Amino acid sequence: AVGPLAQALAAGNSVMLKMSEFTPEFSALFKKLIAAEFAESHVSVITGDAQIAQKFTQLPFDHLLFTGATAIARHVLHAAADNLTPVTLELGGKSPVIVAQDADLKESARRVAFGKTMNAGQTCVAPDYALVHRSQQDAFIQAYFDVIRQFYPNSIRGNPDYTAIVSERQFERLQHYLLDAQQKGAQLVQIEAEPDGRRMPHAAVINVSDDMALMQNEIFGPILPIVCYEQIDEAVAYINARERPLALYYFGYNKAEQQKVLQETHSGGVCLNETLMTAGMEDLPFGGIGASGMGHYHGHEGFKTFSHAKSVFVRPKFSLMKLIYPPYGTLIQMWIYRL
Repeated sequence: AVGPLAQALAAGNSVMLKMSEFTPEFSALFKKLIAAEFAESHVSVITGDAQIAQKFTQLPFDHLLFTGATAIARHVLHAAADNLTPVTLELGGKSPVIVAQDADLKESARRVAFGKTMNAGQTCVAPDYALVHRSQQDAFIQAYFDVIRQFYPNSIRGNPDYTAIVSERQFERLQHYLLDAQQKGAQLVQIEAEPDGRRMPHAAVINVSDDMALMQNEIFGPILPIVCYEQIDEAVAYINARERPLALYYFGYNKAEQQKVLQETHSGGVCLNETLMTAGMEDLPFGGIGASGMGHYHGHEGFKTFSHAKSVFVRPKFSLMKLIYPPYGTLIQMWIYRL
């Protein structure tokens, strides 16, 4: 909420901000803090359920930015179309990780784990699944969990650094993903067996297939499916056969292979040998493509998104324009045309 708000204000706008209904306590606090600093006519924070959100999107704004699920974005875009309101969509999706054969496996696992443990994977650019060479699957999973144990050395129970799932509804959704995957033949590798309330143990899932719910939907939680490949072309083809992601992460130092991934895949942004930083660098335009969104914001791109470049032409008092006015066929016009 804060990033787009700051960019819209920097561009000289008044702002109405509809907060997520899934975080009502934070939304109420945020509304109170904004009201203490801004006049309601300058920044207005709106809370409420999906019906309020529906009415919100029907208002004739100069610009509308939506962050959330692709399915909801279709309704937002449709509502905005009635008012010809331009829309920026930031939607997430299934952001893949490619771990190349020449990658530093332990360091790659550390950086993937950081991206997946940040807010328990509840970020729009969290690594969603990992494409790992078949010969390195077990070693990567071992390194991945070794790192998570280093990050959270006293397990998840009572660890103040370990993030809970945002709501019971989302927790149940993630549990369903795991159960559905197991029922369809996947194997589960977990750092611990039982959750602590809504603090959900990180899990890797192997032997996944396209008919599993966790391979059809953005996970947005601490679950990392592992997909094996033999050649880099196979990994690239796997990504290209699916909806275009908001972020793509490649780990490896082969320059030719890096260029292959950059040139032959489509995504909102790419990190080489890192995760999350496509969203973390304010100097980079941030936005999706296809099902992962449209338009850019962050930094200067945000200023441009929430601005309109008004064209202004000024003619001085003395002008030669009259030389080309009709009637046509004068000597001076014939001379100009010959030039």
